[in-house]
Amino acid sequence: MIITRTPLRISIGGGGTDLPSYYQEHGGFVISGAINKYIYINVNRNFFPGYLLKYSETEQVQSVEEIKHCILRETLRVFPVESPLEIAIMADVPAGTGLGSSGAFTVGLIHALLAHSRKLVDAELLARAAVDIELNRLQDPVGKQDQYIAAYGGLLGQEYRRDGTVKVTPLKMSEQSVHELRDSLMLFFVGTTRSASTLLNEQREQSRMKSTAMIDSLHFAKHLGSEIGKVLEAGDILAFGPLMHEHWLRKRGRSAGMSNDLVDRLYATGCKEGGALGGKLVGAGGSGFLLFQTEDRRRLRKAMTGAGLTEMDFSFDFDGSVVLLRNRG
Repeated sequence: MIITRTPLRISIGGGGTDLPSYYQEHGGFVISGAINKYIYINVNRNFFPGYLLKYSETEQVQSVEEIKHCILRETLRVFPVESPLEIAIMADVPAGTGLGSSGAFTVGLIHALLAHSRKLVDAELLARAAVDIELNRLQDPVGKQDQYIAAYGGLLGQEYRRDGTVKVTPLKMSEQSVHELRDSLMLFFVGTTRSASTLLNEQREQSRMKSTAMIDSLHFAKHLGSEIGKVLEAGDILAFGPLMHEHWLRKRGRSAGMSNDLVDRLYATGCKEGGALGGKLVGAGGSGFLLFQTEDRRRLRKAMTGAGLTEMDFSFDFDGSVVLLRNRG
């Protein structure tokens, strides 16, 4: 039996510039933070022939080609493991909440299959393989930040070069600054989930068509991501909130689906009643989690829970994807 644990993430700056439709022309830059909310993948030999797959649904099939779940099917094509095999997936947070669950799932699954086959892995291999499966083989309209932060963990600067290579650099922050950043951030669940595909498809198509508004918005996001990295490394932690607010104002203008009346009202509540310094909806938009920075956690918590939202406490994860259990018994 193999069990892997792979972290979800919050996007800190530069989101959207990790899509090939943008970085292949302009180069991209994203800062992400892995958090201690995880996807767990359990791979084990089964007693019965075929593949038993347990996620939000259950599949019992005889061959890989019969698998309905596209990521499970494609990953087993690339990293084959003979049946009988059982794969079970559990997660701390539902999919579709803007925390990079698809990329984390793919990274964790690859890690589990390779560990089951007794093959050595490293974070770069996991990230590249997951990107290849999602972007190239499945042609999903996603970027690269989710796979890279899930594989590496930590607070990570990611430079996406025009030639497709990626340079990852952990933020140079003191332990005290990391604690200050963590203590200043709060996540609240809006109460709905969604697939990001529609919004990401729209961004991809507008970028390919060289939409001036979209390209300018992504240029701004990349520049702001760089500025956020500078203030965090300088220890000016509370400068992050106002920069995040600027980012959110630009981000919500990219698409009508990026926000909605409910999200706008909740965001205003967090800033006006809760005293937040700034915030944004994490992920491609429309639902999921609101991330705020605050100097007064109690005040913000009172405002947001009073509006009916649930807080999700979190801290940062610096391990990336790991094998929790390796039992060859």
